[in-house]
Amino acid sequence: QVQLVESGGGLVQAGGSLRISCAASRPFHNYVMGWFRQAPGKEREFVAYIDALQRETVYADSVKGRFTISRDNSKDTLYLQMDSLKPEDTALYFCAACVKDCMEFTGNLTHYGYWGQGTQVTVST
Repeated sequence: QVQLVESGGGLVQAGGSLRISCAASRPFHNYVMGWFRQAPGKEREFVAYIDALQRETVYADSVKGRFTISRDNSKDTLYLQMDSLKPEDTALYFCAACVKDCMEFTGNLTHYGYWGQGTQVTVST
């Protein structure tokens, strides 16, 4: 098992930037990782995906060109750089490790078995 802890969330004005992090409790270089988010009253949704060796990244259409997912396997840490933030990006952001059907891209929440507790990102107008 691996425990995940997100950090770096906060309040930012529209158009601003924020970088959130996800620290793993043990080496996670074998895990495909993802970022997801959940806004109040809405279902949790896929945001970004990165494979174990950073050869492939995939983004939701709503964040493409504004968000960048990356990882530092030497630090067992996952990142999400968020630029040009919009009020609709306001949500609780979760990192997760894929445990099912991970050989190719998946944005399916049920394929991710380890989750952090989330970090709140609030974008004001």
